[in-house]
Amino acid sequence: MARTSLRIVDSLSAVPASAWDALVGDRPLLSHAFLHALHETGCAAPQTGWTPRYLTAWHGALLVGAMPLYVKTHSYGEYVFDWAWADAYRRHGRHYYPKLVSAVPFTPATGPRLIAADAATRGELLAGALSLVAEDHLSSLHILFPQADEAYACAAAGMLLRDSVQFHWTNPGYRDFADFLSTMNHTKRKRISQERRKLGAAGVTFRRLLGREIDGRHWSFFFHCYTTTYRRHHSTPYLSLAFFERIGATLPDHVVLVLGERGGRPVCAALDVFSADTLWGRYWGATEFVPGLHFEACYYQAIDFCIERRIGQFEGGAQGVHKLARGLLPVTTRSAHAISDPDFARAIARFAADERAEVAHAVEELEAASPFKAAFAAEEDASRGRGDADERAGV
Repeated sequence: MARTSLRIVDSLSAVPASAWDALVGDRPLLSHAFLHALHETGCAAPQTGWTPRYLTAWHGALLVGAMPLYVKTHSYGEYVFDWAWADAYRRHGRHYYPKLVSAVPFTPATGPRLIAADAATRGELLAGALSLVAEDHLSSLHILFPQADEAYACAAAGMLLRDSVQFHWTNPGYRDFADFLSTMNHTKRKRISQERRKLGAAGVTFRRLLGREIDGRHWSFFFHCYTTTYRRHHSTPYLSLAFFERIGATLPDHVVLVLGERGGRPVCAALDVFSADTLWGRYWGATEFVPGLHFEACYYQAIDFCIERRIGQFEGGAQGVHKLARGLLPVTTRSAHAISDPDFARAIARFAADERAEVAHAVEELEAASPFKAAFAAEEDASRGRGDADERAGV
């Protein structure tokens, strides 16, 4: 068996795109083009507090493993919130930053973080990352949104696990959007139908553009919408127009832009990234308020696209209980953490255990509020006559 050597690279320009993409497979958010665009356009770079320290595994000249790693000087753009930990360090006269993070910057999407075909190489990558924490005098290692098997491997290596909640939609093979709606209870089905009908009455129409169909005008309008959303939340956008234009050019088969228009004029835009089996809802914005615009652009158009393409899953991103009523159900996501300071490690482990119990309880309550018929059988039986009459009347 060939001997594995680990190397740190500070730029993906040091790794051939073909070798990297052969390793990650059909995962556009982990692709060479996506990650390198983040670095090259300055969005995830040392000047923004993201210093790449990619850990790679090689058999001679053959890339056999990789771990996206960054030395971070803050906790922005991670979607696993540890600001309270950093504050506790500060109040005790200690430094939480810099820390080591394995993640796709600004992207709360579950996927492989110990990227290798075999368990032995994945173990070597994890051991290498843990060693870097001590060698570089970092406070901690954080592996964000790993796959379940990786999370369990991290726990076996002594890392503590945190749980959080996202909302995902699954496609069992719907024929069309109406078929999807038919699986929902009467109240939710009626509300979605009304939302879509009111948008039509307001003169708003939608079209979806794939990568090669998105030109400079579309990207400029989308970017205006994207930055408007951040300004309305008194926040600073992480990504640049150059980044979006670049992934449109380098990942044309994995990017879809939803445009909402009224009277021939664009009024909103939403950007999604997709593979053969998953669509990730990413960014959106609007130039004016129209009731239901957000739900249509970000959820119903994405669901429609998945049904058309037979894509099995739509990940709606972090947070947002309102997604439940749109057919996205709660899913537990995880992160793994190694804390160098033993006193803080014990305190954070207790916090994480309490948090996991709270998340499990929240997921249980959310599942009980499922918008689908199986969870509302009694209500459906009582209102079936009314619902059938409403549907015959086009409600």
